[in-house]
Amino acid sequence: MDIDESTAEDVGITGARLQPLAVIPTPGGPVLHMLRPGTALFSDFGEGFGEVYFSEVLPGRVKAWKRHTRQTQHFAVPVGRLKIVLYDDREHSPTRGVLCELELGRPDRYGLLRIPVNVWYGFTAVGAAPALICNCADTPHDPGEGMRLPADDPSIPYRWKAEDAQ
Repeated sequence: MDIDESTAEDVGITGARLQPLAVIPTPGGPVLHMLRPGTALFSDFGEGFGEVYFSEVLPGRVKAWKRHTRQTQHFAVPVGRLKIVLYDDREHSPTRGVLCELELGRPDRYGLLRIPVNVWYGFTAVGAAPALICNCADTPHDPGEGMRLPADDPSIPYRWKAEDAQ
C-alpha cells in the first residue's frame, strides 16, 4: 500500500507528529519506508542524524517512562504492534497535562512518530508477539541527557493495564 508521505498529522501534543509511511508490496515481501529527504519530518535532522537503533519489546512488558532533554525521537514499528503513550508536562507547553495513546505497526498504522524533547513516553507490545521499534534520533545517545521514571510513577497520570505489565 503506497501512502502519501508528504503530510504529517498532529497527535495532540505540541511538537509530536505522526507521518504515514509507504509500504510497497513486492513478490518477496514488502519494502517499508522510514525516512528520506523531502518527507515532512526529515527537516528535523538539519545536516544529518545522531543514530539509528532497534529495540525489541516483549509482549506483556512495559518500557516506561523516559524523556530526553536534548534528543528528539523518531519511532517506526516495522514488526509487530506497539502501544505508545506520550505525556506532556513541559512547563510552558500549550498541551501541558495532555496524555496521548497511539498504536503503531502494520498492517494499518505504519508511520513515523516524532517525540519532541522533554515529552515523557512509554510503550508496550500489543498482542502475543514481540514488536520491533526503530528509532532514528537527531543526536547520538548521551546517557547523561535522558531521564527515567518507573512505569507506575504517580507524577504521570496513566496506568498501564495488567496485561501490559507482567
